[in-house]
Amino acid sequence: MPTSSQSFSFHQSVIDEFRANGGKVGGPFEGGDLLLLTTTGARSGASRTTPLGYVRHGDSLLVVASDLGGPRHPGWYHNLLAHPVVRVELGAARFEALAVPAEGARRDELFAHVVRVAPGYADHQARTRRVVPVVVLERAEPEGWEGPARVRTLADKLLEVHTWLRGQLHHVRTEVEAHFAARAAHRGPGEPPAPGLGLQIRQRCLAFCQALEFHHTSEDGHLFPGIARHHPHLSDVFDRLAEEHRTVARLQDGLAALLAGVHIADPDRFRAELAEMSAELNAHLDHEEEALLPLLADVPWPPQRPRPTP
Repeated sequence: MPTSSQSFSFHQSVIDEFRANGGKVGGPFEGGDLLLLTTTGARSGASRTTPLGYVRHGDSLLVVASDLGGPRHPGWYHNLLAHPVVRVELGAARFEALAVPAEGARRDELFAHVVRVAPGYADHQARTRRVVPVVVLERAEPEGWEGPARVRTLADKLLEVHTWLRGQLHHVRTEVEAHFAARAAHRGPGEPPAPGLGLQIRQRCLAFCQALEFHHTSEDGHLFPGIARHHPHLSDVFDRLAEEHRTVARLQDGLAALLAGVHIADPDRFRAELAEMSAELNAHLDHEEEALLPLLADVPWPPQRPRPTP
């Protein structure tokens, strides 16, 4: 059995070859469908890149946490549970994706699809007593996003981030409704089945909250002070935005707690609370755009590096 250092060395050689040849590698992966998945360490917070086989399913990519049939889930799977937004390298393309493990009947359906395309995964499942997870990788860019050419100013970038945040919040609400519909359709004795969208809702909520927290930390620490130096007359605006960030942080905690109890919640009360939180969050984004977009419209993105003095 290879040592951990040998395994790391092999993985790194595959990564280097992949990046040097536009996604093409030789050896045991030659001719196969391979991507690079970069996750954020659940404990360390460090970036970790792993070469993985994948299977296409519609517009999504599927990766399987089989670890060749090992007894435990691989480290990259635990990482994406803690940090759902991952980076995918596919051929010469790089993009962010939301990683959502499938559950219940959907997991079984997707695993059957994987096995039809790549039968070896059936052997991996046969070697272990754990249920091998199937993870759906969905592009994280906002719907209609056409690539970095559209983002020319810092105003464009702010609007892109807000569009993504609004999209994730909309997805959370849609999946909550699907969960309540499944509960309402349950017939027969016994309790309704456990929510099949539990992980999906959790991952979207976590991605939304982490992205919003990072966005606000960047604004409070860098963006707002930089603008305020050039526009001191807007200090009241930035004070209000900073106060709203504290309110949004409270809403984030409330949203996470609310979604954690979706499987036992009263649908009408849950919908009302979720709608109220969503309205407050969207109102914050609206106000931020009204206050900041005119100020950022002439600031180039990405930031221009100063030219070296001769």
